[in-house]
Amino acid sequence: MSDSLAVTGGIFIPFIGTTVGAAMVFLMRGEMKNGIKTALSGFAAGVMLSAGVWSLLLPAIDMAEAAGTVSWLPAAAGFLLGVGFLSVLDNLIPHLHANARLPGASITGKSAMMVLAITLHNLPEGMAVGVILAALVSHVPGVTAASALAAAAGIALQNLPEGAVISMPLAGQGMSRGRAFAIGAASGVVEPVGAAVTLLLTAVMTPALPWILSFAAGAMVYVVLEELAPEFHEGGISDAGTISAAVGFAVMMVMDVALS
Repeated sequence: MSDSLAVTGGIFIPFIGTTVGAAMVFLMRGEMKNGIKTALSGFAAGVMLSAGVWSLLLPAIDMAEAAGTVSWLPAAAGFLLGVGFLSVLDNLIPHLHANARLPGASITGKSAMMVLAITLHNLPEGMAVGVILAALVSHVPGVTAASALAAAAGIALQNLPEGAVISMPLAGQGMSRGRAFAIGAASGVVEPVGAAVTLLLTAVMTPALPWILSFAAGAMVYVVLEELAPEFHEGGISDAGTISAAVGFAVMMVMDVALS
């Protein structure tokens, strides 16, 4: 697969995941079943964890070592900065779970805040994909077209329930299914925008790629631990999420190593 095709796919795959999730409003009467949501979340978590290690942290260490600097410093510091950034962002932006418990808020108000929270939350995920694609076009050792697409696919899987979480409650309030779908899909537009903008800055940020790759890894791990892992325990079916996470990790690892 050519790098240009991988870049195009990597930019839009996460948005496609959100769109497909939002389209579930046409297929399902109620909410997404816990078993399906847990399995999807687990697989996405495994893929994102594996991508954080094989496609981000290890290449960052190799690049720093090749540059003659302390190999572990950009990886460790960038990783913690990524976690810290997402933590601050998560506390500044109205959080999805917190919104669902706002006392006295109308259903419409909750839904509006949910759309805003998920939309803004998608931006750093798009930027993380952009960083991986930037590493791909910069020919960073260890980053392949397959691994870049796999990382984008992992985020797309995570976006499936997010798109449904927006569109289905809106339809339940009486909004037309078509409009509810459009709003759900639109929440993912910021991801290709964030990925494209980050990719355009490749030439400027190439010297700092070890730090940026590690930063993206920290952001992805934060999303896994804060957003996806808690979903494993919903409905008393945590085993499905754990097993799916292991499968996702293994699939991503095989794609990253065997196809490199």
